[in-house]
Amino acid sequence: MLRLAGPLQSWGDQSRFNRRETRPEPTKSGILGLLAAAQGRRREDPPGELLDLALGVRVDQAGTLLRDYHTVSDYRGRPLPQAAVSAKGVQKPTSPAKYTHVTQRYYLQDAVFVVGISGPPALVDTLTAALRRPAFPLALGRRSCPPTQPLILGTHDGGLNEALGEQPWQAGHAARREFQRRHGRPPRIDLPATVETPDGDDVINDVPLSFSLRDRRFTSRRVAHSWVSAPTGFSDPGAPTDASHDPFALLGW
Repeated sequence: MLRLAGPLQSWGDQSRFNRRETRPEPTKSGILGLLAAAQGRRREDPPGELLDLALGVRVDQAGTLLRDYHTVSDYRGRPLPQAAVSAKGVQKPTSPAKYTHVTQRYYLQDAVFVVGISGPPALVDTLTAALRRPAFPLALGRRSCPPTQPLILGTHDGGLNEALGEQPWQAGHAARREFQRRHGRPPRIDLPATVETPDGDDVINDVPLSFSLRDRRFTSRRVAHSWVSAPTGFSDPGAPTDASHDPFALLGW
């Protein structure tokens, strides 16, 4: 069981020219990429047994969409090159000359997810050890999106739906405070979940057959969308009842 949280996350399943989207929840390719980085796999290495893992994602805090607007230009004042190359393999300049290129990248900000990864016990133990001492830096979809702690929430012997329902709510202090203001302190909360299953009623094309930049290939998987009831933690005597432990409380956030 993993907790995926950070200032920014970006779980893209497609890139079109100058636009990089993000899905509203983690993709299987992004999660397997995080696990592969922890194990020290290179991009050219095949995913191997990671493809046999099943994935369950619970949305504890949906976050908000952020658009990052970029402009690109040549500091020497030269026209930007185009994708086509000359007979010598050199990129041709744009015609008519183009000096500025606009790109847009999308992120999720302040999102929190609980992710269950199901597989053979020996493989799960190996991945847990790798995540505790990762070979490469870990990222939430893109290199500029490092995760916050805790990342690992422990292991569970049951199925994905059961595990997602037993893991306490992981939302941040501000979200919990707002929920408490509106709904009081109920013992459980209903949260949306997406679980990989052979008889799922939806198909997602995010299973990576290759991470290589020269040979990116994906296949599809079936998933089921549902709701799970999770403990809020409000009944825990040690749970905070206000913003006393919130570092932004003095700012009124």
